[in-house]
Amino acid sequence: MDAITIRQVSKAYAAGRTRTEALRGISLDIGEGERFGLIGPDGAGKTTLFRILTSLLLPDSGQAAVNGLDVVRDFRRLRTQLGYMPGRFSLYTDLTVEENLAFFASIFDTDFRENRHLVQDIYVQLEPFRRFRAGNLSGGMKQKLALCCALIHRPRTLFLDEPTTGVDAVSRKEFWQLLKGLQAQGITIVVSTPYMDEASLCDRVALIQQGRILRVDTPEGLRRGYGRRLMAVKGPGMLKTLDMLEGVAGVSDAYPFGEHVHAVVADEGVQWPEGRAAVDVEPDIEDCFISLMKDGHG
Repeated sequence: MDAITIRQVSKAYAAGRTRTEALRGISLDIGEGERFGLIGPDGAGKTTLFRILTSLLLPDSGQAAVNGLDVVRDFRRLRTQLGYMPGRFSLYTDLTVEENLAFFASIFDTDFRENRHLVQDIYVQLEPFRRFRAGNLSGGMKQKLALCCALIHRPRTLFLDEPTTGVDAVSRKEFWQLLKGLQAQGITIVVSTPYMDEASLCDRVALIQQGRILRVDTPEGLRRGYGRRLMAVKGPGMLKTLDMLEGVAGVSDAYPFGEHVHAVVADEGVQWPEGRAAVDVEPDIEDCFISLMKDGHG
């Protein structure tokens, strides 16, 4: 059963004579209890789609439903079933951790003390700071507090808009462990992120760019479908290596990837210049995204 259905949803913004198409006929199905990732760079349309699905923004055209409820017609009922953690920290910075939790619980006509068990695994890390003002918390603790506030009413579906942006690597890892535990409780989780490495932590992902879905698949399915020989090339200087590869017969594309340059090889007999070492590598999600973009699917 699908928790979310989206059919031909479009949205554009106008500023003077400039019109920006944020979403261009998006269609997507997300299963109940799934951990689903919306993967794409800043400006791809992730936040706009999230705001439509959480009934905070009206689409220009198309239809969408969450938990069987239309996001426009049934918005009042829908909001009681959703948890939403926006990209920017939006809690009350002058209230303490406890006060923020109590306030958000009261919005949904519940009580934090009664529902503490819903967020216990997360709150146990926050409890030593319960009397701290939210504005004085670290990035990782702000993230956990925002997640607690989004979960305090036991939502059926949880939307997390770039939740790990701006936090350290350890906090990012801990956060995804928390999501795994929430999914085990039957909550459908939809996460947007610009970090391609986080795609592998989802059951399925949608790659999005310029308001269009490029591909929907499992992380492993994306990698299997790459269909090209990929090599990592390392040499003295990134820019020099890229310039050098432009003149190598049999290399159809090359781009920076960490400390290496990834080269797409179309010829088995390609000859590498002296001083450049190349090894075969398995494609990552980022390689798949770049390939889809350059093939003209975006």
